[in-house]
Amino acid sequence: MTIYAKKPVQVYLRQDQIDALRLLAAKQGTSVAELIRQGIDRVLIEMPLEEDPIWKIVGSGNSSVHDLALEHDQYLAESEESNNRPPHA
Repeated sequence: MTIYAKKPVQVYLRQDQIDALRLLAAKQGTSVAELIRQGIDRVLIEMPLEEDPIWKIVGSGNSSVHDLALEHDQYLAESEESNNRPPHA
């Protein structure tokens, strides 16, 4: 099981939401905070893939190398080789 660090966040809820969460937490033997985390996870899982903010980085780079996506390993190896060569005497 992976344990993630948690950070406090202040959220304003309606009283009826608080009451319902408290009842559900007691019934399930968990905390209100855990129920809120589970709800957030559900929202994030249901987010359509194309709406994931990570996709905003696609196309943000610019390179004159047209086969970089296919040959990136080769380019990295060549770069590493040239960086490890001894300087010319």
